[in-house]
Amino acid sequence: MTKPLGQLSQTDKPEKSEMKETYWTPSEKESLKEQYGCEILVENGSLDEVSTTDAPSDAWIVTYEIDGTAHRDLTRGSRVKLFDMYYDKFKMGIKIIDYGKGTIKPALWGYNSTTAPKKKKRK
Repeated sequence: MTKPLGQLSQTDKPEKSEMKETYWTPSEKESLKEQYGCEILVENGSLDEVSTTDAPSDAWIVTYEIDGTAHRDLTRGSRVKLFDMYYDKFKMGIKIIDYGKGTIKPALWGYNSTTAPKKKKRK
């Protein structure tokens, strides 16, 4: 039996939605940059997550299939290097490598501007 909304205790937390599977281990993700020159921004995301405009304009949406289920990643790198990377990992599971929808200049991706010290006013 469910409790009314106001009577949920701290221990009665609603169940989380299905956890997303990860196919890339953290050590693999770190080695991708030096081995292939590629970077995974969003792993196993929905179409809305990988179609975001808050990504660099040189990002690619890679669609691949595992066990009959389609998965999408948002990645950076050249198209040839991305193909090599995904082929080495998933073999014949690659379906589409398509343009991303990012609008941020690649040179400014991840750039944090430093605040300049305030200039003293002359009297």
